[in-house]
Amino acid sequence: MNYPDFFETVESIQVQDPLANILGAFEKGEYEITYLEVVKAAGHSCPTVAGAYLMADEALKALYPNERAVRGNIKVEFKESLEEGVAGVIGNVITQITGATYKSGFKGLGGKFARHSLMFFDADISSSARFTRIDNAKSVDVIYNPSSIPADAAMQPLMQKIMQGAAQPQEVKRFGELWQDRVKRVFENRAQVISVTEL
Repeated sequence: MNYPDFFETVESIQVQDPLANILGAFEKGEYEITYLEVVKAAGHSCPTVAGAYLMADEALKALYPNERAVRGNIKVEFKESLEEGVAGVIGNVITQITGATYKSGFKGLGGKFARHSLMFFDADISSSARFTRIDNAKSVDVIYNPSSIPADAAMQPLMQKIMQGAAQPQEVKRFGELWQDRVKRVFENRAQVISVTEL
Protein backbone atom coordinates (compact mmCIF):
# COMPACT_ATOMS: atom_id res chain seq x y z
CA MET A 1 0.00 0.00 0.00
CA ASN A 2 1.55 3.25 -1.16
CA TYR A 3 0.46 6.68 0.00
CA PRO A 4 2.00 10.12 0.66
CA ASP A 5 4.64 10.09 3.40
CA PHE A 6 3.03 12.96 5.29
CA PHE A 7 0.07 10.74 6.25
CA GLU A 8 2.43 9.14 8.78
CA THR A 9 3.66 12.45 10.19
CA VAL A 10 0.24 13.89 11.08
CA GLU A 11 -0.24 13.77 14.85
CA SER A 12 -2.65 11.02 15.90
CA ILE A 13 -5.68 11.72 18.08
CA GLN A 14 -5.66 9.91 21.44
CA VAL A 15 -9.04 8.79 22.77
CA GLN A 16 -10.51 6.76 25.60
CA ASP A 17 -13.71 4.94 24.75
CA PRO A 18 -15.66 3.42 27.68
CA LEU A 19 -17.70 1.27 25.31
CA ALA A 20 -14.56 -0.18 23.74
CA ASN A 21 -13.34 -1.03 27.24
CA ILE A 22 -16.61 -2.71 28.31
CA LEU A 23 -16.74 -4.77 25.11
CA GLY A 24 -13.07 -5.76 25.31
CA ALA A 25 -11.95 -4.08 22.10
CA PHE A 26 -9.08 -2.09 23.63
CA GLU A 27 -7.55 -2.32 27.10
CA LYS A 28 -8.91 0.54 29.21
CA GLY A 29 -10.68 1.64 26.04
CA GLU A 30 -7.57 3.54 25.01
CA TYR A 31 -6.52 3.85 21.38
CA GLU A 32 -5.47 6.36 18.77
CA ILE A 33 -7.01 7.47 15.52
CA THR A 34 -4.62 8.38 12.72
CA TYR A 35 -5.05 10.48 9.62
CA LEU A 36 -4.30 7.39 7.52
CA GLU A 37 -7.26 5.57 9.13
CA VAL A 38 -9.53 8.54 8.44
CA VAL A 39 -8.38 8.66 4.81
CA LYS A 40 -9.12 4.95 4.40
CA ALA A 41 -12.64 5.43 5.77
CA ALA A 42 -13.27 8.52 3.63
CA GLY A 43 -11.73 6.94 0.55
CA HIS A 44 -9.65 10.02 -0.18
CA SER A 45 -7.52 12.82 1.26
CA CYS A 46 -8.46 16.42 0.57
CA PRO A 47 -8.54 19.80 2.34
CA THR A 48 -12.06 19.00 3.60
CA VAL A 49 -11.08 15.67 5.17
CA ALA A 50 -7.91 17.24 6.57
CA GLY A 51 -9.92 20.16 7.94
CA ALA A 52 -12.41 17.87 9.67
CA TYR A 53 -9.53 15.95 11.24
CA LEU A 54 -7.88 19.17 12.41
CA MET A 55 -11.14 20.62 13.75
CA ALA A 56 -11.72 17.51 15.84
CA ASP A 57 -8.11 17.37 17.01
CA GLU A 58 -7.95 21.01 18.11
CA ALA A 59 -11.41 20.95 19.70
CA LEU A 60 -10.66 17.82 21.71
CA LYS A 61 -7.35 19.23 22.91
CA ALA A 62 -9.20 22.29 24.19
CA LEU A 63 -11.96 20.26 25.83
CA TYR A 64 -9.62 17.66 27.33
CA PRO A 65 -6.31 19.40 28.12
CA ASN A 66 -3.61 16.96 29.20
CA GLU A 67 -5.88 13.92 28.97
CA ARG A 68 -7.43 11.63 26.39
CA ALA A 69 -10.73 12.76 24.93
CA VAL A 70 -13.64 10.53 25.92
CA ARG A 71 -15.23 9.17 22.76
CA GLY A 72 -19.01 9.16 23.03
CA ASN A 73 -19.03 12.08 25.48
CA ILE A 74 -18.99 14.81 22.84
CA LYS A 75 -21.84 16.65 21.12
CA VAL A 76 -21.06 18.25 17.77
CA GLU A 77 -23.05 20.99 16.03
CA PHE A 78 -22.72 22.38 12.51
CA LYS A 79 -24.07 25.61 11.06
CA GLU A 80 -24.81 24.00 7.68
CA SER A 81 -27.58 21.56 6.89
CA LEU A 82 -26.63 17.93 6.36
CA GLU A 83 -27.19 18.22 2.61
CA GLU A 84 -25.26 21.46 2.19
CA GLY A 85 -21.82 21.51 0.58
CA VAL A 86 -19.32 19.24 2.33
CA ALA A 87 -21.10 19.16 5.70
CA GLY A 88 -21.79 15.45 5.35
CA VAL A 89 -18.16 14.64 4.57
CA ILE A 90 -16.97 16.66 7.56
CA GLY A 91 -19.61 15.04 9.75
CA ASN A 92 -18.52 11.54 8.73
CA VAL A 93 -14.89 12.23 9.65
CA ILE A 94 -15.84 13.79 12.98
CA THR A 95 -18.14 10.85 13.70
CA GLN A 96 -15.22 8.48 13.22
CA ILE A 97 -13.16 10.44 15.74
CA THR A 98 -15.74 11.45 18.37
CA GLY A 99 -18.37 8.75 18.01
CA ALA A 100 -21.09 11.39 17.71
CA THR A 101 -23.72 10.64 15.05
CA TYR A 102 -26.84 12.32 13.74
CA LYS A 103 -29.41 9.50 14.02
CA SER A 104 -27.73 6.33 12.81
CA GLY A 105 -25.34 5.64 15.67
CA PHE A 106 -25.24 3.06 18.42
CA LYS A 107 -28.34 3.13 20.63
CA GLY A 108 -26.47 2.15 23.79
CA LEU A 109 -26.37 -0.59 26.42
CA GLY A 110 -28.82 -0.31 29.31
CA GLY A 111 -29.25 3.39 28.69
CA LYS A 112 -25.50 4.07 28.54
CA PHE A 113 -22.93 4.57 25.77
CA ALA A 114 -25.43 5.86 23.20
CA ARG A 115 -23.82 7.58 20.22
CA HIS A 116 -26.89 8.58 18.22
CA SER A 117 -28.37 12.08 18.42
CA LEU A 118 -25.04 13.64 19.43
CA MET A 119 -24.54 15.40 16.08
CA PHE A 120 -26.71 18.29 14.91
CA PHE A 121 -26.97 20.33 11.73
CA ASP A 122 -28.60 23.73 11.04
CA ALA A 123 -27.35 24.89 14.44
CA ASP A 124 -27.58 28.54 15.46
CA ILE A 125 -23.81 29.09 15.56
CA SER A 126 -21.41 31.32 13.62
CA SER A 127 -18.43 28.93 13.64
CA SER A 128 -17.64 25.95 11.41
CA ALA A 129 -18.52 23.62 14.29
CA ARG A 130 -19.19 23.59 18.02
CA PHE A 131 -17.96 20.75 20.23
CA THR A 132 -19.45 20.25 23.70
CA ARG A 133 -18.57 17.81 26.47
CA ILE A 134 -21.69 16.03 27.68
CA ASP A 135 -20.38 15.56 31.23
CA ASN A 136 -19.58 19.19 32.07
CA ALA A 137 -21.19 21.21 29.22
CA LYS A 138 -17.87 22.87 28.32
CA SER A 139 -17.98 24.04 24.69
CA VAL A 140 -15.59 25.32 22.05
CA ASP A 141 -16.25 26.90 18.67
CA VAL A 142 -13.93 25.94 15.84
CA ILE A 143 -13.40 27.80 12.58
CA TYR A 144 -11.60 26.14 9.68
CA ASN A 145 -10.58 28.26 6.70
CA PRO A 146 -7.98 26.83 4.27
CA SER A 147 -8.25 29.71 1.78
CA SER A 148 -4.82 30.99 2.79
CA ILE A 149 -3.28 27.77 1.47
CA PRO A 150 -3.58 28.17 -2.31
CA ALA A 151 -3.66 25.35 -4.81
CA ASP A 152 -0.88 25.09 -7.36
CA ALA A 153 -1.77 26.95 -10.57
CA ALA A 154 -1.12 23.82 -12.63
CA MET A 155 -3.96 21.92 -10.95
CA GLN A 156 -6.88 23.54 -12.78
CA PRO A 157 -5.76 22.72 -16.35
CA LEU A 158 -4.79 19.22 -15.26
CA MET A 159 -8.20 18.67 -13.68
CA GLN A 160 -9.90 19.82 -16.86
CA LYS A 161 -7.94 17.29 -18.89
CA ILE A 162 -8.77 14.54 -16.39
CA MET A 163 -12.50 15.37 -16.46
CA GLN A 164 -12.42 15.36 -20.27
CA GLY A 165 -10.69 11.98 -20.32
CA ALA A 166 -7.75 13.49 -22.16
CA ALA A 167 -5.08 13.32 -19.45
CA GLN A 168 -2.04 11.08 -19.82
CA PRO A 169 -1.12 8.76 -16.89
CA GLN A 170 1.76 11.01 -15.87
CA GLU A 171 -0.59 14.00 -15.82
CA VAL A 172 -3.06 12.17 -13.59
CA LYS A 173 -0.19 11.27 -11.27
CA ARG A 174 1.05 14.86 -11.24
CA PHE A 175 -2.41 16.17 -10.39
CA GLY A 176 -2.61 13.80 -7.41
CA GLU A 177 0.81 14.89 -6.22
CA LEU A 178 -0.14 18.57 -6.39
CA TRP A 179 -3.47 17.85 -4.67
CA GLN A 180 -1.81 16.07 -1.76
CA ASP A 181 0.86 18.76 -1.53
CA ARG A 182 -1.88 21.26 -0.70
CA VAL A 183 -3.31 18.90 1.93
CA LYS A 184 0.17 18.55 3.40
CA ARG A 185 0.52 22.34 3.56
CA VAL A 186 -2.84 22.58 5.35
CA PHE A 187 -1.44 20.36 8.11
CA GLU A 188 1.86 22.23 8.18
CA ASN A 189 -0.01 25.50 8.71
CA ARG A 190 -2.67 24.31 11.15
CA ALA A 191 -2.33 27.42 13.31
CA GLN A 192 -3.12 29.52 10.25
CA VAL A 193 -6.21 27.59 9.13
CA ILE A 194 -7.79 26.64 12.47
CA SER A 195 -8.98 28.82 15.33
CA VAL A 196 -10.60 27.61 18.56
CA THR A 197 -12.64 29.75 20.94
CA GLU A 198 -13.65 28.50 24.36
CA LEU A 199 -17.19 29.49 25.32
